[in-house]
Formats: sequence, C-alpha cells, structure tokens
Amino acid sequence: MSLGIIFMGFFVGFLVGLTGVGGAALLTPILILLGINPTIAVGTDLAYNSVTKFFGSIGHWRQKTINLQLVKHLSIGSLPGAVIAVFLLRMFENFFHYQEQLIKMVLGYVLIFVALTTLYKTFYKPKNKLNPIQAKTINEKKYLTISIGLLFGFLVGLTSVGSGSLFAVAMLLFYNLKPSELVGTDIAHAFFLVTIAGILHAGLGNVDYVLTGNLLVGSIPGVLIGSSLSAKFSPKPLRAVLAVLIFLSGLKLI
Repeated sequence: MSLGIIFMGFFVGFLVGLTGVGGAALLTPILILLGINPTIAVGTDLAYNSVTKFFGSIGHWRQKTINLQLVKHLSIGSLPGAVIAVFLLRMFENFFHYQEQLIKMVLGYVLIFVALTTLYKTFYKPKNKLNPIQAKTINEKKYLTISIGLLFGFLVGLTSVGSGSLFAVAMLLFYNLKPSELVGTDIAHAFFLVTIAGILHAGLGNVDYVLTGNLLVGSIPGVLIGSSLSAKFSPKPLRAVLAVLIFLSGLKLI
C-alpha cells in the first residue's frame, strides 16, 4: 500500500464530500500529471468511481430521491456512447498509435468545459419560472435526453470525466427536479455509466487494481469527513477555486 496514493485519495474524497465537485475532474488529471499512463488513469478512475457511486446510489435509493425514468432515458444514450468511445480508443491505438495523446487532448478540453460548467452551477440562481424545455414532461423530452446521454457518455468513456458534473448541469437546465432528486438521479445514472465504461476498460487491461484499492482506502473516510463538514462551511468559494484549478489542469494537458 502506498501512503502517498492513500493520502491523495483521502484529499480528493474530502474535497468531493465538502464541495460536491466531481472526483474524476480532480483525480484523473492528477494521476496523469504524476506520470501515470493516461489510458490507465482513465480506466482506474472509472473503476474507483464505480465503487463510490454504488454506495451513493444506495443512499439515494433508500431516500427515494432517484428519478428512474430519467436514469433510463439517459442510460439509453450514455451506455452506447461509452461503448463507442472505448471502441474508438482501441481503434486509434491499433491503427495510429497515439491513444495517449488523444486522451490527454480530449481530457484537457473536457476539463475546461467541466470547470466552466462547475462555475455556472455554483453561481447559477434558478428562476421561479420554468423555461419551455423544463416545462415539458420527461417523456416529451425522451430524444433530447437520449442525445444528451449519448454525447456526455461518449466523453466519459473517453476521459472518465463528467459522469456527475456534465449531467448535473444538463439536469439543472432542462429538467424540473428537486435539488435532492437532481443529486440522486445524477449519482444513480453515473453509477451505471462508469461501471459499464470501467468494465470495458478493464477488459482492455486499462485498470490498475492496486492503485484503485489504495485510492479507495483513502477516499472513503475522506468523503465521509468532508460530507460531515459541508454543512458548517459555504462550499461556493472553495468550489470556485477548484473550478479554476481544474481549468488550469485542462490547459496544461492540451
């Protein structure tokens, strides 16, 4: 067991629990900047996220804060999107041999986008009046929902980033959900997405299980401690700082 990796897992978990900012947007670029192969960093992060999202989903299932219809429609698009992304990664490696460079470049742009959406979500003040898209039922937005799932699922399969942050902003903009329902639906859908993407990456040998275990040893207590302290602090300033750091990480990877 590596104390350095365990501490990093604790630190990331603590920040996620305290601010709600996605763990993948913090962890994946850190792993790459520490010299871990980008493909292994993505696969390992997906495996790590699958475990953490599983426990989060159980909690929200018990609280009945998951919109199953929305999870279903998002998954219809996002799961094939992740499969396509992993397949294309494999094709690029077989034919062009620059899979690592592709991941770093796409990850950089996705991180910048995630940083901007995090800032938007942090300072966005919802209006009392619903916009025309929010006013429609989920069934009326079925194809929009599937399209959102396909696009963001592809990005998650490619980079491991966005299973929470990107989908959360889409839900905020296009769906009329209670805050607790938005969080629960986001986590439940993310569990299915990162699990399928993680299994695909594992099948290609892209998961470092020892690294995943060490990260989980640190992150689980980190999330619990961060969550317990979140009610005592305003997360907005720290969330904004983390968004800036994610933005800078994205620039560095491009």
